[in-house]
Amino acid sequence: MTAQDPPAVARRRVRLALRHARQRRKLTQQQVADALEWSLSKVQRIESGDVSISPTDLRAALALLGVVDPRRVAQLIEDAKASRRQRWWTTAEYREHLSPAMLQLLQFESEATAIRVFQATLIPGVLQTRAYASWIQHFWAGDIPHADMKVRVELRTRRGESLFEVPDPPKYLLILDESVLHREVGGAEVFAEQLEYLLERIRQERVTVRFVPFSDAVKLVMLGSFTILELPDEEDVFLYQEEGWGDSMHHSLATIHRYREIFEQAWEASFPPDVSARLIESCVLRLRTLLDRQRHSA
Repeated sequence: MTAQDPPAVARRRVRLALRHARQRRKLTQQQVADALEWSLSKVQRIESGDVSISPTDLRAALALLGVVDPRRVAQLIEDAKASRRQRWWTTAEYREHLSPAMLQLLQFESEATAIRVFQATLIPGVLQTRAYASWIQHFWAGDIPHADMKVRVELRTRRGESLFEVPDPPKYLLILDESVLHREVGGAEVFAEQLEYLLERIRQERVTVRFVPFSDAVKLVMLGSFTILELPDEEDVFLYQEEGWGDSMHHSLATIHRYREIFEQAWEASFPPDVSARLIESCVLRLRTLLDRQRHSA
C-alpha cells in the first residue's frame, strides 16, 4: 500500500484477502459468521465491498482464517484504516441524497475495469451536462429546495469527472435506445449541447456508444435501464438497476449472467460505433439548424 492509494483500492485488497483466505480454509461465509458471532449479511457485505471492516474485526477474522504473518497482518490493518477514509460521496453534503444502492454504485464505479450500460430513455447520469441534468431533476424531483437540486446536479457532474477524468478509466460500453435521439430533453438548445458533449466523450475514447434500432429495442426496454460493473477480480461483477422511482444492486451471478447475455446480444444487434456517432452528429446538425432558423426569424 502507498499513501496515495484511494480508499476503494485499499478496501478491495482487504476484502479479496479475506475471501481468498476463507476459500483456502474451505469455510463458508456462514461458518465464518458463526465462529466470529457476526451475522451472515455482515460477512457477505464485507466480502462484496459494500462496507468496510474495522481494524479490530479484521484482526479477529484474520486469526480465524489463519493469516498470522505479522507483516501481512500489519499491511492489511493499514489497508482497513485507509479504506475507512471519507470519500467525496460519503460527505454529509452528498450522502443524504444517495440511496443505499447508489452508494454501492459509486463504490464499485471507483474500482471497475469495465462498465456496461443500457439506457432506454435518457443519457446516463455520468455523461449528462449540467443543463440536461438540471432539467431532469426539475422534472422528476418536483418542488424540492433549490439548494438540494443544485447538490443533485453536482453529484452527477462529479461522478462523471471521477469516472472519466482519470489516467486509466474503465472501459465504458453504452447501449442507447434509438428513441433517445428523438427525445429533446430540456428543449433543442439543451439537448444539442448534451449530444455534443456525448460526442466529445466518444472522440476522447472514454465511451463507446451503440444505438439499438427501434425494431430491436423491445426486449431491452422491458428490462429497464441497467448497469453491469466488472471489477479486477473475475468473481466481482455487479448489476445495478433503476426501477421507476427506486434502484437496486444485485449480486446474484445467475441474474447478472442473464443480463450480460442480453447486453451482448443487443450490442451485436446495434448500430456500429461509427454509425452511431454519425446518428448523433446528424441529430446535432438538425437541432442547430432549427435553432439558427428560430434566431433569424425572431
